Amino acid sequence: MRLDTDTTPVPRALSLATDLDVLPPDRVVEQRDGYLVVRNPGNPDHYWGNMLIFDDAPAPGDAPRWEALFAEEFAGEPRVRHQTFAWDRTDGEVGAAREEFVARAYDLEVTVGLTAPPAAIFPHPRENREVLVRALDPAPGVDDALWDGIVELQVATREPHYEEHAYRAFRGAQTNGFRAQFDQGRGAWFVALDPATGEVTASCGIVVTGGRGRFQAVDTADLYRRRGICSRLVVEAARVAAERYGAEHLVIVADAGYHALGLYESLGFQRAERVAGVFLRPRD
Repeated sequence: MRLDTDTTPVPRALSLATDLDVLPPDRVVEQRDGYLVVRNPGNPDHYWGNMLIFDDAPAPGDAPRWEALFAEEFAGEPRVRHQTFAWDRTDGEVGAAREEFVARAYDLEVTVGLTAPPAAIFPHPRENREVLVRALDPAPGVDDALWDGIVELQVATREPHYEEHAYRAFRGAQTNGFRAQFDQGRGAWFVALDPATGEVTASCGIVVTGGRGRFQAVDTADLYRRRGICSRLVVEAARVAAERYGAEHLVIVADAGYHALGLYESLGFQRAERVAGVFLRPRD
């Protein structure tokens, strides 16, 4: 761990550091002996916003100790019903995660962090030039229908094991947190609109912190996939984030097996790190 300019502890892994960047202004990050406590009070269902980040991968026998620490740290927040642990390594090392956590019904997640300076991002030869790409206004009462459309897109493209009502509430709370950051000039949320209907065909956000621009939730509606819309959206969002919000380094994080990794690389992003973590869904 290292300290940012405001003395907030920051993980060495860029993927984890920018995970903290995108949390709302009321986030809490506290240093403990050997781990960080991360809290997102306004969204207790956020797995990667309420978690412990350890200095190293789990070793044999760590699961009971880590679970006890999590229970102690979040004892005052009964709405946090999951358990999430990450570790601050960039080589994808999982240690004893499978034996210690997967055996206890945790999900193991390995993600790839891709980075690029804005100057390295270039349009895809088959990008869609018909959709309208624009940044949304974060002010209350402005662009509300489009903000709602973003949430509905995220609900429609969610993984099937997430219950619809709870996931909509989670994404709604997360979107409110993003709007608060964007209202402070820390990036924007971008949409690609169908020029004929005004429908949200794709969307993504970029939160800019200290020159780091972290992409969030790059989603495309099912009916609009494979039309070059996502590539157009990512390139336009990167350009605006650099020109308007001062992003000097762009970061995208995706699951190691995610189909869009090749697309991101075709736009100029390069794989920089692999980061692992585990999470246990609420038992009910």
